[in-house]
Amino acid sequence: MSSRNLILILAASGFASTFSGRAIEPMVGIIARDLSSTPQTIALLSAAFALPYAFIQPILGPVGDALGKERVMKVALAVLFLALACSIFAPDPSTLFTLRIIAGAAAGGSIPLSIALIGDRVEIAQRQVALSRYMVAVIMGQLAGSSFAGLLAEWVGWRGVFTLSTFMIALALAATVIGFRGAVAGGQFDLRSALLRYREILSNSRALTLFSLVFVEAIAIFGIFPYVAPLLEERGGGGATEAGFALGGFAIGGLVFSTLIGWMLKRLGISRILVGGGFSAGAALVMLGLGGDWKLDAAAMLFLGLGFYMLHNTFQAQVTEVAPGARASAVALHAFSFFCGQALGVVLMGFGLRNIGLTGATSVAALIILGVGLTASYVLTRPAVQRAR
Repeated sequence: MSSRNLILILAASGFASTFSGRAIEPMVGIIARDLSSTPQTIALLSAAFALPYAFIQPILGPVGDALGKERVMKVALAVLFLALACSIFAPDPSTLFTLRIIAGAAAGGSIPLSIALIGDRVEIAQRQVALSRYMVAVIMGQLAGSSFAGLLAEWVGWRGVFTLSTFMIALALAATVIGFRGAVAGGQFDLRSALLRYREILSNSRALTLFSLVFVEAIAIFGIFPYVAPLLEERGGGGATEAGFALGGFAIGGLVFSTLIGWMLKRLGISRILVGGGFSAGAALVMLGLGGDWKLDAAAMLFLGLGFYMLHNTFQAQVTEVAPGARASAVALHAFSFFCGQALGVVLMGFGLRNIGLTGATSVAALIILGVGLTASYVLTRPAVQRAR
């Protein structure tokens, strides 16, 4: 199979699973009112999706290495379809939280295994560009989930958005089943072998560095996301539609990155890309802390998305090489770290908003992400002998 066809097949599930994850954020206020809950409580649906997504990774990684990544993806997408279909009829917040937990765990079998598959089938020299092409689909899912879901919810309600998500996952499942129908099945899962692979990965200092960087990156960048809609509404800056447009700026920033990645690699190099990513994301968080209208938030989100992908795409490309013989396991641990950071970031940002306010909380996050960019630039671009020392 050509890399182009591979990316097209993987793009279907990447788009659909990302849409289903991001669609909640602009609808927080609508869901809260409909289910007689508070925006602060419904905002935690993001964590309810992200945490199981994270904690399933140490299981799905070695299972994918043993049984075949394609097979695991098919099962995961089928479970995600069922969870989303049931969410359409959720009668109360407790049921919706339960279904989001199941959906988050199932969605964990899409993007990380796709990245591992690209690592298996695309040479390292072309891999960062190939990953950026695949990430276009993921970014478009973010854009549609953040922007279109908020707009659509004003017309058909949040249950209508879940219906659309379910339909998208059904199409992605069909594309995966048909596209990988000739894939060779893996062997059998062996717990001892899985643990040995993890031991090997965790003894790799470069792997630990990448896991740590992506964990802190996620805390700093994604903590603010579920609060954008209620904060806008609180200060009279707009409802779900405006919040969706603001959040959509993040995905547009990712598309800008995908367009520029070839130029960046040739002209800037990895070190400057990482530093630039930290500065862009930090400046964006400071802008969000100013508490302007949705247009200022959208501009800030664009720079936040650009900065995030400058950092994250580099981390993704490098993590596919830390354990070529256990690539799905390595990518799974990377995703585990990332989504644990996302879930913790939501909690910490909520704490910061209550205690030091919007400006203070986003300023702290800005300093953290700037530190991530500078640290990554220094550590990841040193020669191997210096890193070992």
